[in-house]
Order: sequence, then C-alpha cells, then structure tokens
Amino acid sequence: MRGAQSSTATLARAAARELAFGLRAASREAARWRALAGMIPDPELRADALTALARKRGNIHGAALFWTLPDRRSPALLRALVAWDVLADYLDCTSERGAARGIENGRQLHLALTEALQPGAPISDHYAHHRSGADGGYVRTLIRACRSGCAQLARREALAEPMLRAARLTEVLAINHIPQAPLRDRALREWADRRMPDAELAFFERTAAASAWLTVFAMLALAARPAHRDGEVLETYETYLRFISPVGAMLDSYGDIAEDAARAHHSYISHYPSMDAATERVAELIARARAQAGALPDGGRHTLILACMVAFYLSKDTVWTRELRGGTRRLLTAGGPLTQGLLPVLRAWRVAYGQAAD
Repeated sequence: MRGAQSSTATLARAAARELAFGLRAASREAARWRALAGMIPDPELRADALTALARKRGNIHGAALFWTLPDRRSPALLRALVAWDVLADYLDCTSERGAARGIENGRQLHLALTEALQPGAPISDHYAHHRSGADGGYVRTLIRACRSGCAQLARREALAEPMLRAARLTEVLAINHIPQAPLRDRALREWADRRMPDAELAFFERTAAASAWLTVFAMLALAARPAHRDGEVLETYETYLRFISPVGAMLDSYGDIAEDAARAHHSYISHYPSMDAATERVAELIARARAQAGALPDGGRHTLILACMVAFYLSKDTVWTRELRGGTRRLLTAGGPLTQGLLPVLRAWRVAYGQAAD
C-alpha cells in the first residue's frame, strides 16, 4: 500500500511539472490571440472572442496538455493545439449566441474546424449572417495558424483521415444550440443514430462525446510522432471518442448544471433521469475511460491527461455545493488516486487564473 501511495505521489508531482511547463507556453499563445481578438471590428463578435478566451482558459490549457503525448515537445504541435481550441471555443460561443439564425449558420461557422486541419485547402466564408470582414480576419488567422502547425507534424498526412473524421463530428455543436428542446433532442438522436451508432452509449452520450473534440487533439498529438505501433491510431481514436470524450463533456455539463438551468440552456447531464443516476453513470464512464487509457501504448501519458481533465472539472466551486457534494465525491473516487492527488493542483490553478466559478 505504501509503495502504491508513493508511486501515485510521484506521478502527481510529475504531472504538476508537466502542467506548469505546458501552461506557460499555452499562456503565451493565448495572450497572442487575446490581443488579436481585441481588434475584431464587430462588437458582438469581439465580445464572443474575448469571452471565450476568458471563460474557457481551462480548455486552452487542457488542449496544450496533449503536447506531452509525443516523446519530444513540438512547438508546432502546441501552436496547432492552442489555435484549434481557441477557434473551437470562439465558434461555439458565436454559434450559441446566434442560434436563432438557424442551424445552417452554425454548420457554416463550424466548417472552419475542418478547414483548419487541411493545409492548402480553400477557406470558406464562415459568416453567412454577418457582413464580410466583420471579424477582421480573426477566424482566417486562426485557421492559418493551425494549418502552419499541422504542416510541420511528422505524420500529418498519415493521420489526416482520422483527424478530419473527428473534426467533422463537431458539426453537432450547431444542433446543441437549437433553442427548442423537443426539436433539439430529436435532431441530436437522429444525428447520433446516423453518424455515431453505438449500442453501449445513449444517444446523448454519443453527441456529448462529439461535442468534446478531445479526439481531434489526440490525433494531432499522434501526428507529431514519427512512428506508431500497429493499431495504435485506431485504438487511440476509439478510446478518446467512446470513453474519454463522454467523460469530459458530462463533467463539464455537471459543473454548469445550475447555470444552464437558470439560462434555459441545453444540459447534457440533465438527460439522465436523476442526479443520482447521472453520477452513477458518469462514475462508470470514468472507470471505463481509465481502463481504456491505461491499455493504450504510452498508457501512462493518456491516463495523466484523463486524470488532469477529471480533476480540472471537479475543482470547480459549483460542484462542491451542498446539493452536488456527495455526487462529486463519488466521481472523484472513480477518478482514482492520481485524480485525487491532482485536485489541489487544479484548484490552485483555478484560483490563480480567476476560474474558480467558470
């Protein structure tokens, strides 16, 4: 027992070092995009970009953590990861605010997420609902930055197909923002049955997984490595899409449940029949994700990313209210010793960056 505790403590310390190293680099990238966002001409789009950067800082740092998957740190990979995440967060925010304009506008916006992974491909006009040039070139600059990073990855061409396949699934984000709940749920069910059939996951767990976009980061990270073991790409893709991504999306929704209810926003965690059922199921998903991540080549690195993600979401103030505290403890236990050891680290990060409630 003492040896296991020592090993966990060693892993937690190593994780803290990786976090500190990656966070500094990610913060520099985020500052660059914040400066550009502040120059967007359209006031609504400028507010969307700045709000996404402020409230979703954890997403940026989480994306940067995938920088640790290759044996050698790649500045090109880091730039691509951060640029893609900043783009995704911004488009999600803009799509949500403009949901009344219809689902096709949301889909048009999210084309940028696949175009950002295709160096040399044409770039669309993503603003069907705004005058030309309304964002001052913000989206195009993000696309080009991500493309520049992608072009330098050792195995980008070999990973292009699964990378784009994962990115195309983010079209579900446009459906998430349909204001009418019955119409939205029917559209999500139809999309899940058509695009992600999987008897082991409920339709809303599948669409939540697609919404999380972690699979894109995993494919980018593998593209930075010069070689892979047989079957590694497919195994990694399936593990992130079917196990790790649903955990991320559900924990994100779990922390936002009160805010989403107050604002009448779509809540993935609320699809479960009760909060007890929700925490029991998400705890099961966490346990399965741990097992699958550990079984991958370099499973320790994937396990670290999963543990950091779970600890991050469970370090938020809103999950430790009287109503949720018991369920949160259940989820923390499912995360295992490494997650528990990282919780104070991520809590300190939230306090330092003013993210305790976001």
